Amino acid sequence: MNDDMMFAREDELAALNTPDDGVDAQKYLIFMADELKLGVVAEHVVEILTNQPITYLPMVPDFIRGIINMRGQMIPILDIRARLGLPSQEDSLVVVINLGDVQLGILVDAVDQMLDIPKANIHPLPANSTQLLVSGMCSLPDGSGTMMVLDCEQLMPHD
Repeated sequence: MNDDMMFAREDELAALNTPDDGVDAQKYLIFMADELKLGVVAEHVVEILTNQPITYLPMVPDFIRGIINMRGQMIPILDIRARLGLPSQEDSLVVVINLGDVQLGILVDAVDQMLDIPKANIHPLPANSTQLLVSGMCSLPDGSGTMMVLDCEQLMPHD
């Protein structure tokens, strides 16, 4: 009988220690492209790869660096710097994201951190913004700057 009570108390203590502050938050993987901090919803992230040989593809947009073979699956690699109009960089990481039934590798400079960010803290871009790749922005809770939320659906051209 005492063991049952002990387990009940441990469960109650665990429930008390679980943060449930009623805040609707979402986990973001934050990575760097030049001096920009960009974030993607963590549930879209499949894998982070280093030192991946990229096979060049002819006749594709400049921001498509090529493809990689990830366990038998061909993954297109998008250079996020080039897509944002920044100069490319050779030493980069690949963040593989899942966009429905398609996987896409994004070349980034570095992975910064994974953070839970309250949805209320994500602000839309100004109405006159012409930036199509970013759907919102927020100040990071740790005070390390501003994150722009990458709109993954807009990374590949839809024509």
